[in-house]
This record gives sequence, structure tokens and C-alpha cells, in this order.
Amino acid sequence: MSNLKNKNLNLPIAIISIVIPVVVAVLFVLPKPDIETGFDVRVMPFFHALLNSATAVLLLASLFFIKNGYATAHKWANLTAVILSVCFLLSYVTYHFLTESTKFGDMNHDQVVDAMEIAAAGNIRYLYFFFLLTHIVLAVVIVPLVLFTLLRAFQGDNARHRKIARFTWPIWFYVAVTGVVVYIMIQPYYA
Repeated sequence: MSNLKNKNLNLPIAIISIVIPVVVAVLFVLPKPDIETGFDVRVMPFFHALLNSATAVLLLASLFFIKNGYATAHKWANLTAVILSVCFLLSYVTYHFLTESTKFGDMNHDQVVDAMEIAAAGNIRYLYFFFLLTHIVLAVVIVPLVLFTLLRAFQGDNARHRKIARFTWPIWFYVAVTGVVVYIMIQPYYA
């Protein structure tokens, strides 16, 4: 890791931080291919919720470890959380490449939420969209924060690592938890 000590990785981190949300956004407008995957992709949102849950638990463990002086355990909890987040991203991109998005309230699965379905969903829709919107916005923000936080740790720049981690941890934790909340709320509308 010492070869990272003097490297300026701002540009690669900026590129990654831009490419990821652009690719995800493009997935929502591309036509879905007619590909036989050999497995039921409808299980993937549950898998995503499991990955987000595990990430949230690892982040809690990471915070506990660093507050109690277990730096090595802190490091491994965070690296594992990053690996799970990368797995989530790859699985999420695959799922949305292969399937149409589920619409909150779409009880008949016709990709249209009509007035009756809106009424049936009730005011919980506003809470769902609040969690979804904040989750999406902060998921975009968290990518460079996590990458810069990790970079500072690998560079041995503990002061800057701690400074940025104070912002990274709560945002990352919120994104992980709201990923699960959004899944639980929309799960009844999956086909």
C-alpha cells in the first residue's frame, strides 16, 4: 500500500464517481434485452437488500472497532463493506439491465400507476419517495466519499482519513439502511 502514499488519485476517483451514476441512469432508459438468464432475476432485489443489510452491520461494527481501538478489525470491516457494495452495484446494474423498474403502487404490474392504485397506496407513497430520493442522491454522493476515505487510510493520512470519515460513515450507513427500507416498502409490488 505504500505505493499509494504519494499518488494523486483525484482524477480516477472523479471519473469513477461520474461514470457509475451515468451508467445507472442510462439503464433506466435503455430498452430491456430479451435474454434468457437461466435463473429467476426476481430474487435479485432481495439479494440487494441482504447486501445492504450486511453493509449496514459491517459499518456499525467498523465504528465499534475504531472507537475501541481495534484498527485492524476496523479496516477489515470497511474493506468487506466496500466489497459488498461493489457486489451490490454489479448485481443492481445487472438487474436493471435485464428488467423494467417496479413502480411503487403498481398492483397489477402494468407499469402504470393509475389513480386507483395511487389512492390504494395512500400517503405512504410520500414516505417511500422521500426515502427513495434521499437514498439515490446520497448513493451518488457516497461513491467519492468512500473512495477518498479509503485512499486517505491507505496513504496513512490518518488525520484526513478521520476528517472525511466523519461525513462518509453516516451517509454510507444511511444509504445502506434506506436501501433495505425502500426494498421492504416496494416489495409488495414486485411481479
